[in-house]
Amino acid sequence: MTTVLSAEGLVKRFGDLVAVNGVSFVIEEGETFGLLGPNGAGKTTSISMAAGLLEPDGGAIHVAGTPIRTNSTAGKAAIGLVPQELAIYPDLTAAENLRFFGKLYGMAGDGLAMRVEEVLEVIGLGDRQDDLTKEFSGGMKRRLNIGIGLLHSPQLLILDEPTVGVDPQSRNAILEAVENLSGQGMAVLYTTHYMEEAERLCDRVAIIDEGAIKAEGTRRELVSLVGQRDRVRVSATGDLARAASVAAAMESVYEASPSDLGLEVLVTEASSILPELLSRVAANGATITGVEVFEPNLEAVFLHLTGKALRD
Repeated sequence: MTTVLSAEGLVKRFGDLVAVNGVSFVIEEGETFGLLGPNGAGKTTSISMAAGLLEPDGGAIHVAGTPIRTNSTAGKAAIGLVPQELAIYPDLTAAENLRFFGKLYGMAGDGLAMRVEEVLEVIGLGDRQDDLTKEFSGGMKRRLNIGIGLLHSPQLLILDEPTVGVDPQSRNAILEAVENLSGQGMAVLYTTHYMEEAERLCDRVAIIDEGAIKAEGTRRELVSLVGQRDRVRVSATGDLARAASVAAAMESVYEASPSDLGLEVLVTEASSILPELLSRVAANGATITGVEVFEPNLEAVFLHLTGKALRD
């Protein structure tokens, strides 16, 4: 795979405050990489350096192999930035906003018109393209903000907490759009303090707090750091003691015990063992009526690594 973004040892100071301290990560083509942390953790400062808006006090940024500096435009055409603050003109329509920013990107003619239509479909505003954006809801404005960052088909899309303050319907539309983008080969850098967004969207996640990355990896890799396992609740009747004993003897099962409603089973990875588990339980005296799987989440990992809840 092709590395689109490489951040190496980023450091940024504001007076005596070290806002970012030695942050490093890479993002590959077609990958969504999440920076997960509370407000003030260093997420926005990190991506501002990645986009060439802030000069690092230490370390280096490369996008598509090109060094990114505040005093140079080199490599920046490969970046689409969607900031927290809205960057749209309220007295222009959605389509006019897109055409205006497209011209700033150097686009024109039929190519620009076609791309505007494509982006309007991606962000779900095709039916509102001729409405003034001052009439839009907060969520619709956020979606247009994303569309502006997508216009020039960047190799890297940077999204800084794009769902803050939006309604549930718009939030879901934004998340669906981001999912589709990574599927089309775009590299995405996504910052959030919403654990569920990181779990839904990101191929890999870096947990950042107090300006430093505490851990990085897939959700499964991060969860393994705290030794948490999947919990399977099997609703069943019959000889539950015998079924629990059989389940406990299986490889990858750490604990199995009967409960008032069936069996409680702790396993390494439920998706790989569930068919065999249910087959053995059913063959050894239990009649299964339902199954629920509870996977550990990144909230538990964050609490373990930082000693505080994500929203603190």
